[in-house]
Amino acid sequence: MSFKVERSVISIPRKATYEWLLNKHYAQRIPTLVHTYGVFENGVMQGVCTYGIPPSPPLTTGVCGEEYKDIVLELNRLVLVEDHSENLASYFVAQTLRMLPKPSIVVSYADTSMNHVGYIYQATNFMYTGLSAKRTEWREVGADTHSRTIVGQYTHKERTDNPDKFAQVDRPQKHRYIYFVGSRTHKKQLHKSLNYKVQPYPKGETQKYKNDKEIGQQITFI
Repeated sequence: MSFKVERSVISIPRKATYEWLLNKHYAQRIPTLVHTYGVFENGVMQGVCTYGIPPSPPLTTGVCGEEYKDIVLELNRLVLVEDHSENLASYFVAQTLRMLPKPSIVVSYADTSMNHVGYIYQATNFMYTGLSAKRTEWREVGADTHSRTIVGQYTHKERTDNPDKFAQVDRPQKHRYIYFVGSRTHKKQLHKSLNYKVQPYPKGETQKYKNDKEIGQQITFI
């Protein structure tokens, strides 16, 4: 006898995502949150998907130019329980894309340092536009402090005068994916303004991540 699974995706309060983002995602920090969604199966929450303003102002203008900078969003977190049902991730992302304001430009990244390729974006028809630019970032020796936290807490002089404590390292490049939300006319206009070349999807083996600091169920994220 088969068991019917009822799925639903709804907008949820930002605070409802905090446990998932802080305790069940490898970044362990809360990014900017503008649109926050939860996916449910038979009334039980199975994950969260969040969108926010990209942290880099040049990115908002770099995708389709100054004219469209105010409609750029970043899909910045996608977290699911590890033993989620088949195709739940692509279903979840596809549903959230339909719920976003129209028109919108969605940018998301697959982290190469975590062996992520971005198959979920490929499954939901995102455009692949290559790797992010090569950059350096600050790291605290012997600690896992995020680069933005270091820059916010310490002056440039404090960082450069303490080479035993701080170091600049190459930032891992990420696969960049873009999706246009809107009518056929909207999408046509945005395609004409796209500043990146659309490329063939990358391939590789995606690694699932398990958080040692998990609360409740283990998770996987893409």
